[in-house]
Amino acid sequence: MTTVSLTTRNLTGTEAAEVTARDYRPGLVRHVVLFRFREGVDQAAQEQAEARFRALADAPRHDGAPYVVSIVAGPQTSPEDTDHVVDLGFIVTFASEGDRNYYVGQPVVTDPAYFCAAHDAYKAFVGPLLDDVIVFDLIDPADR
Repeated sequence: MTTVSLTTRNLTGTEAAEVTARDYRPGLVRHVVLFRFREGVDQAAQEQAEARFRALADAPRHDGAPYVVSIVAGPQTSPEDTDHVVDLGFIVTFASEGDRNYYVGQPVVTDPAYFCAAHDAYKAFVGPLLDDVIVFDLIDPADR
């Protein structure tokens, strides 16, 4: 296996296939996503954004295999007053970096054969509703 840098964007072909393979860097990956909705986005739209995100748990790879271990979601509830005005958060768990990379897709992987079309469509749907999004991935060394 060659080493492909994920700081490179627009991966296609062999490189995209490598970094999105199920066995690419196995071990649990927790993908934390935090949304701040634009002012004026009503509760119904926020609930639809959450429901559609949760539905991504059932989106399969192109070969029909599931690739999301779990998705948990909910509103900000911490009383610490350090929420940075975040409205809604998600933790998506993957079994490998390859599964995470398949999910993330663009701009890292631009060949549609190697990313999740459902997640790509979700990003197009939710983008206009958001004022900001924060993404943070973590891998606990104990999970390797």
